[in-house]
Amino acid sequence: MSVHKVVKKVTTHVLYEMKLKGEKIAMLTGYDYSIARILDESGIDIILVGDSASNVMAGFETTLPITLDNMIYHAASVVRGVKRALVVVDLPFGTYQGNSREALASAIRIMKETGASAVKMEGGREITESIERILTAGIPVMGHLGLTPQSIHKFGTYVVRAKEEEEARKLKEDALIIEKAGCFAIVLEKIPAALAGEVAEAVKVPVIGIGAGPQVDGQVLVLHDMLGLNLEFSPRFLRRYHNLHDEIKGAVQNYIADVRSRDFPNEKEQY
Repeated sequence: MSVHKVVKKVTTHVLYEMKLKGEKIAMLTGYDYSIARILDESGIDIILVGDSASNVMAGFETTLPITLDNMIYHAASVVRGVKRALVVVDLPFGTYQGNSREALASAIRIMKETGASAVKMEGGREITESIERILTAGIPVMGHLGLTPQSIHKFGTYVVRAKEEEEARKLKEDALIIEKAGCFAIVLEKIPAALAGEVAEAVKVPVIGIGAGPQVDGQVLVLHDMLGLNLEFSPRFLRRYHNLHDEIKGAVQNYIADVRSRDFPNEKEQY
């Protein structure tokens, strides 16, 4: 029997068991109670309360402006809608870089105020002290390498990372370093598929890809992108499973027409 079919609650250990058995891990972002309930009922393994909320929920161009308070609000909303999935919360920009004490304080606030299961952090060897300090409080940490959106001003672009030999070598080293530091899983974003496969083979922890090909242990997409709520963003790695933008727009236009024509509400829709 498949691991994911029998478990009542997904834990970090369950994800490790899934990797051992070659079962792929499915992960999506979520930011509110109503959607989290649907994701959980659908059987998703991990819900990532991503700092992508900065883009798709708040309308910012980057993930940098979202605050710890914002992330806690979204994460607490998600947790209230979830019974089975593992809920992982992004530590937002400025709450952990360069200061392991602040990193621990940020992670503790997330866990205490949201009831989430784990936090996620971007970076390699430069954040190992923060990873280790957070783990001393018993808080699981998911890593994130490759394209790290919080570093957009350093890179200057969202192009594929680690195509050159030197950067690829550093990424593999960083994966081993953050695994050794204690990360229970690693997200690889927008890197060559062959390199992602090498990393997944080299580490014992699950590797989740976004734009990193099929040779990893699982996949993650931003919910608003895969459901077609956001049509402006169309990278090669994105598969749209729906076109909610047009469906919702059509429904709203029908509502407006019914109101203006006095068709809504009818006799059955009043007291």
